[in-house]
Amino acid sequence: MTNIRDIAKMAGVSVTTVSRVLNDHPYVKDDKREAVLNAIEKCNYQKNINAVHLRTGKTLLIGIVLPFSDHPYFTLLIKGIAQEALKQNYKLVLFQTNYQESKEIEALDMLKHKLIDAVIICSRICDWSIINEYTQYGSIILCEDTRGKKVSSTFIDHYKSFLFALDYLYKKGHSKIGYCIGRRSGTNSQQRELAYKDFLKKINVPFNSEYIFDDCLNFEDGEQVINQIKTMNTPPSALLVTSDQVAAGIVTCCQNQNISIPDELALIGFDNQPISEYMNITTIDIPLVEIGRKLFIQAFQEYITNEEIPARLIERKTV
Repeated sequence: MTNIRDIAKMAGVSVTTVSRVLNDHPYVKDDKREAVLNAIEKCNYQKNINAVHLRTGKTLLIGIVLPFSDHPYFTLLIKGIAQEALKQNYKLVLFQTNYQESKEIEALDMLKHKLIDAVIICSRICDWSIINEYTQYGSIILCEDTRGKKVSSTFIDHYKSFLFALDYLYKKGHSKIGYCIGRRSGTNSQQRELAYKDFLKKINVPFNSEYIFDDCLNFEDGEQVINQIKTMNTPPSALLVTSDQVAAGIVTCCQNQNISIPDELALIGFDNQPISEYMNITTIDIPLVEIGRKLFIQAFQEYITNEEIPARLIERKTV
């Protein structure tokens, strides 16, 4: 196999000159650069990437941990990460976990063994005790509020945004308010539940567990929500739906069953995905592409930062 010494001999230059050409060093005379490039082409020389990684201490790979690769929420986050990665000449390694702890640990182990330079966790399943074990091996960045922890994050304050949306619905005349979430165990979902319970105390309305609909992730889950509501003696008059996809499914099901929105059921979605604009769904705008971009930048900062991204209400036709 041809090495750089062979290239140097063929081109009639020093090994140092070959190394400079291979690494795009500007201070190489044009005739010598051309001689080296001609020699490389003749022998079809390929860089030893592993050797380059050992020398630079970088793999130019960044791990992205997400539960689902086909969900629009995570697609938009990845879009922001990928845009910034392209600028920095980084490649993405995707780890789809389906919320299995062992899959998330696989990504953390790759960081430990220097096979990737950093890990961005878009939605965490591992306990903090596990995450803390791996912070010594490299940069770990999360898309949740990690203030007080040893990792950086870019996040939405879900307690604050949820409370704002609840107050908005209450001012519109709704006190029987329910909400839809993907999973109850997530940190963001716990913040939403706390906001919900604090809101009910404030308006002096008892907590009703029937008004919380979980496992709501996709468009088709909207139909299940409506079917559950139809069985209730006292159904909610409004819903907060933590995914515009699910909100769109609810709107479609209501249209098919002649349930008037917002007269019989008002709703607010989250994320401001394109489908919410197309279907005129009132939503909380979460700039996921921008969040993804910031997550990538934080992966290579030398200090821990926690950046809160403000959310805003976009009023349309469902409230």
